[in-house]
Amino acid sequence: MANIFTSSIGKKLIMSITGLFLILFLTLHMCLNLTYVFDPGTKVFQGVCDFMSLGIISIMVPVLAAGFILHIIYAFYLTLTNLKSAGGLNRYAVANKTKTDSWASKNMIYLGIIVIVGIALHLSDFWSKMQLAEWQGNEAGNPYELMHNTFSSVWITVLYLVWFVGLWLHLTHGFWSAIQTIGWNNKIWLKRWKVISYIVATILCGGFAIIAIVACCKANGIL
Repeated sequence: MANIFTSSIGKKLIMSITGLFLILFLTLHMCLNLTYVFDPGTKVFQGVCDFMSLGIISIMVPVLAAGFILHIIYAFYLTLTNLKSAGGLNRYAVANKTKTDSWASKNMIYLGIIVIVGIALHLSDFWSKMQLAEWQGNEAGNPYELMHNTFSSVWITVLYLVWFVGLWLHLTHGFWSAIQTIGWNNKIWLKRWKVISYIVATILCGGFAIIAIVACCKANGIL
């Protein structure tokens, strides 16, 4: 078991598995939050937020946090290792690297930092005022009011959109690279996974961007 956490291959596998796990969570999170866009009232979105506050869902928070922390730790470790050995900035085990590597693949660590800053912003704006407030014995904030208060600021909305762009770039490389690290790396499927990664990243980040833009428009009386 110790070799999994300390060996080079083990670290890359952990990076890949935790990354895919976080993508799965982002997909669920985006789908649930899209109810805000299509809900003309408040009941559906409020119901989704209540569902996310259930005990069985709250149990997943430490698991997500652990996966995220592991992902960050190994990302920085592998980046430093690559810098020392070959000067690269790619986090994952990608075979046959060429001069045609994408910009995202060469700047994953910087994109990762943007993602971390964005998550910190999101946790401050929503999680700390809802789930964390409940854990502390206080009443959770109204999700609609939080959406209104957060995205009424155009500048905050722009910051969120910048975060989504950074996340999109991060995912377009990270998704297929993680799949390849796991072992699904034949030449035919590698090309297919690259296409799939762009589709997944676009759907995810496009969905989050739509939510932010709609929230900004609602908060400013445009919708």
